[in-house]
Amino acid sequence: MPKFGTIIQIGDILVSEDVVMEYFACDYPVCRGACCIEGDSGAPLDEAELEPLERDYPAYSGYMSAEGRAAVDAKGFFEVDRDDDIVTPLVPGSCECAFCHFGAAGECLCAIEMAGRTKPASCSLYPIRVTKLTGGGLALNVHHWDICKPAFEKGAREGVRVYQFLKNPLTKAFGEDFYEALEAAAKHLLG
Repeated sequence: MPKFGTIIQIGDILVSEDVVMEYFACDYPVCRGACCIEGDSGAPLDEAELEPLERDYPAYSGYMSAEGRAAVDAKGFFEVDRDDDIVTPLVPGSCECAFCHFGAAGECLCAIEMAGRTKPASCSLYPIRVTKLTGGGLALNVHHWDICKPAFEKGAREGVRVYQFLKNPLTKAFGEDFYEALEAAAKHLLG
């Protein structure tokens, strides 16, 4: 018989218990931004993020690679993936987000963030993935990806849960009241 976990409901947002129970803390020195250069499509985008991406392009385009700028010239500021989701464009022939910046040591950073602009919410909230539900609500689930194994291990070593690691992005995306309710639910679940 399959085991179904607890779902936390805060307003119209359903939160998987993994957000509270799982440990996670990015281990950037190990992964070096691999989540921006691996995968089968770009980072998910909300339609409301498209206008700021285009508007702020002059501020962050100088941080992008020539290949990234060429991808934006050819494809625009987004593309639609095979699941019909709006995502960041990829550099042709690779899995690299067009908005990547590569540091001197080859590490991958976000050109948008480097320019002091707001990067896509899906990037800030990772490893949480947000799904829009049919009735208009949202579902928050933890995405597991092999390249983030060191981050799950580091979180366990340091005792940092997903929701704790993502306090600022969760608060920015859903508000202080949401985060306070999530924190209260976590205290109840964790005993």
